[in-house]
Amino acid sequence: MTCQAQIFLSESRSLKDKRQVVKSLKDRIRNRFNVAVAEVEYQELWQRSTLGLAAISTEGNHANEVLDQVIRFIEQDPRIQLLDYELEER
Repeated sequence: MTCQAQIFLSESRSLKDKRQVVKSLKDRIRNRFNVAVAEVEYQELWQRSTLGLAAISTEGNHANEVLDQVIRFIEQDPRIQLLDYELEER
């Protein structure tokens, strides 16, 4: 199962600021949920990003639950505003 999460970083004032926040978020997601995560769009914009997430499981429901938890985790980060997300079964 995959997910794309579009985020807005209102406090970011440069690409360096953005990259610090996005790197921190990606590391925390990887460590906490054991999913693959990468910045897949808007690499050169300093207040916007799209994260690609992938969870692999023998049970589709489990992968879906994990990605739902990741989305809730992103929503709770005060540095980030979740604009939209899309879950997709593969």
